[in-house]
Amino acid sequence: MDFNVKKLASDAGLFFTRAVQEGEAPKGQAEKTELDAHFENLLARADSTKNWTEKIFRQTEVLLQPVSSPRPGARIEEFLYEKLDRKLPSRTTNGELLGQYMLEAANEFGPGTPYGSTLVKVGESQRRLGGAEREFMQSTAINFLTPLRNFLEGDWRTISKERRLLENRRLDLDACKARLKKAKTAEAKAAAIPDFQETRSRNYVLSASASALWSEEVDKADHELRVAQTEFDRQAEVTRLLLEGISSTHVNHLRCLHEFVEAQATYYAQSHQYMQDLQKQLGRFPNTFVNTNPTPVPGGSSPSSAATLPVQPSSSPLDTGTLSIEEVQPPATGTRKAKVLYDYDAADTSELSLLADELITVYTVPGMDPDWLVGERGNQKGKVPVTYLELLS
Repeated sequence: MDFNVKKLASDAGLFFTRAVQEGEAPKGQAEKTELDAHFENLLARADSTKNWTEKIFRQTEVLLQPVSSPRPGARIEEFLYEKLDRKLPSRTTNGELLGQYMLEAANEFGPGTPYGSTLVKVGESQRRLGGAEREFMQSTAINFLTPLRNFLEGDWRTISKERRLLENRRLDLDACKARLKKAKTAEAKAAAIPDFQETRSRNYVLSASASALWSEEVDKADHELRVAQTEFDRQAEVTRLLLEGISSTHVNHLRCLHEFVEAQATYYAQSHQYMQDLQKQLGRFPNTFVNTNPTPVPGGSSPSSAATLPVQPSSSPLDTGTLSIEEVQPPATGTRKAKVLYDYDAADTSELSLLADELITVYTVPGMDPDWLVGERGNQKGKVPVTYLELLS
């Protein structure tokens, strides 16, 4: 291996000199070339863009992260696919996994049972929700995350590299300025007219020789300064052009942000539609939430109280053409107490408003829809939906 000791020593000396300059510059002990205000504003804008882009990128990744727990070795697989520049196969989302479990449970319990058939409906909806989530994640990753990543890993790295090079050019320029200043000061001292009465001829000759040497040093330092100034100006222009390109980056990220919003709006609209369809399907099922012989459980609740929020029946419980609610009389036997599970606002005067946890008396009448009962509370009477009640023995 070709090991150049002189070059290593030179680089180490240069590094040490620049470190000293950077430490002394804030204290005013060393020369420091100041950048113009516009350039400083460009630097501050670029730094702000990088910092906020990085935060938005990381948090968007967190937003898209809730997928099913990765299997062992999944992180290594992601790393390998990234290094090979190949598309990583998408994994199952939480919604799809939940839907899969529900469908398997339905097969286990029997898809013909009320619970099993409901699991099938809900499971299919969860799978559709998971599919919509997958499309949203893929769209966001391609149209939003990728441009942000390209900026952080491409444009910003180039800007950072050129900024470091500019800083080195500035330190070199400052060093040349300091060297020239020092040489001029020494030349002025050497060129001072000596006092012949106190100075010997030999010392005068040495002084004249030193003056000539310092004059040469000034010329050399002045040449190095002009070269350093040229290199600094050239590098400053390159860096300025890159920094001004941040405006184009903002325009690009703005377009990507609009695409992200569109993808998110589509995802939520699809999810809302899927849930509305599911509610309609569940609303057509026969009532299976009420247990006519509930088993007490600790805490005063029953299995029926763990049911999902009910869907209000849409059919009329009574044939109003033959019998009005005021004419309904409680049977001699068959009345029961019921605990209200949820608040309910009466849709008309024939219904009875309910408050959660209150107790009412309920009973059925011939011809009544099975999803409804007649409820009484004191001197108030009206129709009540069965799915809002827990029947007590």
